[in-house]
Amino acid sequence: MDIQSERRRLLDAEGGDEDPTGLMSEQDAYLSKVKNKNLYLATFASVLGPMSFGFVLGYSSPVIPELTRISDPRLRLDSIQASWFGSIVTVGAALGGLLGGWMVDKIGRKLSLMFCSLPFVFGFTIIIAAQNVWMLYIGRVLTGLASGVTSLVVPLYISEMAHERVRGFLGSCVQLMVVLGIMGVYLAGLFLDWRWLAICSSIPPTLMMVCMCFMPETPRFLLSQGKRREAEEALRFLRGPDAPVEWECARIEEACDEQGSSFHMSDLKDPGVYKPLVIGFMLMIFQQMTGINAIMFYAENIFEQAHFKESDLASVIVGLIQVVFTGVAALIMDKAGRKILLIISGIAMAISTTAFGVYFYLMSKLHTPTVSLSVLMLDIQSKAAEEPHANLAWLALASMAVFITGFALGWGPIPWLVMSEIFPHKVRGFASAVCVLTNWGLAFIVTKTFQDMMTLLTSAGTFWLFASMCVLNVIFTIAFIPETKGKTLEQIEATFRGTSGP
Repeated sequence: MDIQSERRRLLDAEGGDEDPTGLMSEQDAYLSKVKNKNLYLATFASVLGPMSFGFVLGYSSPVIPELTRISDPRLRLDSIQASWFGSIVTVGAALGGLLGGWMVDKIGRKLSLMFCSLPFVFGFTIIIAAQNVWMLYIGRVLTGLASGVTSLVVPLYISEMAHERVRGFLGSCVQLMVVLGIMGVYLAGLFLDWRWLAICSSIPPTLMMVCMCFMPETPRFLLSQGKRREAEEALRFLRGPDAPVEWECARIEEACDEQGSSFHMSDLKDPGVYKPLVIGFMLMIFQQMTGINAIMFYAENIFEQAHFKESDLASVIVGLIQVVFTGVAALIMDKAGRKILLIISGIAMAISTTAFGVYFYLMSKLHTPTVSLSVLMLDIQSKAAEEPHANLAWLALASMAVFITGFALGWGPIPWLVMSEIFPHKVRGFASAVCVLTNWGLAFIVTKTFQDMMTLLTSAGTFWLFASMCVLNVIFTIAFIPETKGKTLEQIEATFRGTSGP
């Protein structure tokens, strides 16, 4: 169907009140007829993947203390093995990013999502049946692999299904479900042993596989494969019976025709490809260099120094803060916009990591024999003479709360959301794989070299390095990241190409 005649028919159906020359009026007229119920249903089915991924990330926290004390010597972990048990997931996830980038282009978003539930379930099954440490490692690598595929596929699946009015909200649900999964496994870890915890962790991926059987492939992928009729059926399911989906189909098709269907390395010279790729790459570097892993690493010690005796309950509190503020970010994402939330988030994290540096600096001074109480003159009460460590720990506790709140509001969910929005269709698999590999590869490097950084730079210096990275990410956001709020994926692509979108 001719796109111009379809637009005219749509506007006539609206009663002729809209301005027939304005693109936004056409979008508004179309979106006024859209029903979101099935879109929310499809999003729920897909975000069971990130929830599984949250269970994988959180699993090591309650399990490592148990496995270091276990009576069976074949399964008992020493400190080095425990470190690998926690961090080897990121190696699997980096490989999963590469695999996911290939899968989404070859077999589609829906099938990739269904297949990635298998290594989740197999990985947890191997952990449940583990007879030695290597079986635990293999299980962790497999669940990590599935997490890497999930972290690439689910944001793409949601962004290609959702329309511009709710894409920010639904895209932020990816990170929301990750932190819900982490908190869920922390809570379950209070009551269950490590094997039962693995059994519980295999439930969300199993549910995802079943639910995704009834959900459609994304219309954009179907159109890129020349399947116009199936794309219209998918849109009709997602937009409801009243929306004239031929109009949206024609608009997506027009954009696909403009950019061609297959990716070649020579396309990297095109500013419409390399600009979003550089932005996505830098977003992932800055997300890992904020210090999120370091803060989580220190969380238990900080709670103990502030006289929280139940350190496992403290982990649940940290998880709850993440869930609440990631939920807040999801609710305001389409109103506030991505850019302003990234800036606020970066500033909050810069302040809190600077304060962390001050905390570690003062703690190091307290341990020197010549220290005087004047070092503690940071509005700390006179009781500091009696309990300087406890009082300083409250500074660390406040810093941690501000940091986690800031991260959850912006740099937690938004890099994944923006990654799913800015890439042209033909490079979406390749570019997303680069971003996911960067993110998880850097997560592994930061986690494994963190202790060396602390030795080389001191604790204070390490956190001040993170603070400087947070300042840089604020500058980068202001200078280079475009606002994607309220724009279709095609309009975002056109922004980078320097043309007007369809």
